[in-house]
Amino acid sequence: MDKSVILAVAGSGKTSRLIDSLDEKHRFLIVTYTDSNQETIRRKILQRFGHFPANIAVFTYFRFLHGFCYRPFLRTEKNTKGLTFNLPAKFPAYKLTEDLRYMTSSGRLYSNRLAKFIEQSGLMSAVVARLEKYYDAIFVDEVQDFGGHDFNFLLAISVAKMKVTFVGDFFQHTFDTSRDGSVNANLHEDYDAYKARFKKAKIHVDTDSLKKSRRCSKNVCDFITEKIGVSIEAHDARESVVRFEEDPAAALAIYEDPKTVKLFYQAHHKYACFSHNWGASKGSDRYQDVCVVVNSTSMKAWRTGSFLDINVQTRNKLYVACSRARGNLVFVPEALLKPHKRP
Repeated sequence: MDKSVILAVAGSGKTSRLIDSLDEKHRFLIVTYTDSNQETIRRKILQRFGHFPANIAVFTYFRFLHGFCYRPFLRTEKNTKGLTFNLPAKFPAYKLTEDLRYMTSSGRLYSNRLAKFIEQSGLMSAVVARLEKYYDAIFVDEVQDFGGHDFNFLLAISVAKMKVTFVGDFFQHTFDTSRDGSVNANLHEDYDAYKARFKKAKIHVDTDSLKKSRRCSKNVCDFITEKIGVSIEAHDARESVVRFEEDPAAALAIYEDPKTVKLFYQAHHKYACFSHNWGASKGSDRYQDVCVVVNSTSMKAWRTGSFLDINVQTRNKLYVACSRARGNLVFVPEALLKPHKRP
């Protein structure tokens, strides 16, 4: 069976690759991490077929994990009441075989341990069999955001006798589906080691087919490569403007421009403008010109000439933000916009 992980760059057509692989004959399951990405996938399926084919299912990861993998086998026996995204208390430390390690006393399952609970309950072969019964192929988008027990779970279900395709961008890792102590704590520390995990699971690693960005101009790609340290090439020679704006009047004009999205490091909702947060904008493909609002910490890096030495997660979020641009990319210090920030 075809087992592969496609490691791509931003704007190279990851989601489009998945959509183009669909047909109305085979049974497809598509799993992604965020609600926004699920919405994007559903929209593109509708655009391609003109309707939503009955043979295609699109789940967010935890809906898939809980609804498809857990409920049919353990829901009645354990009498659980859905998920909680709160982390388990460190004390008392329950054994791997004790239910309270995986759920609250009121019966809410800890999301970060649900994959482990399924495995610990001896259900992996049953889950694989259920996948094979209902689907011919499984596609997992944004695979770089799967962490903790969830990454192990993906590798475990990849043995199913069906087409398995994982797609993602290692350097767009900004969130983890879950964390649980030391489990895969260093998964995203080293790119080569990350690829080796898939190879060990007998999954083909493809780093060539989606290595050029169709979204970003040559100027934006060059900026990301040189200043952020993520190697990305443009698909063509299209050019756009990349600049830094410190003039207060010009910054205000950009802030008030309804066509230019403003991407903040965090708390974008406190600004009354067309906006989003750096990391949460991942998956958005509808922006033309982008304004990246630079906070005080990142401003220091800007002054030194690059973002190569900033915190890795912050750098990844900045990469996500910059790579949303189809057109021009402008940077504005957040200090110039603070007067417009709501309490």
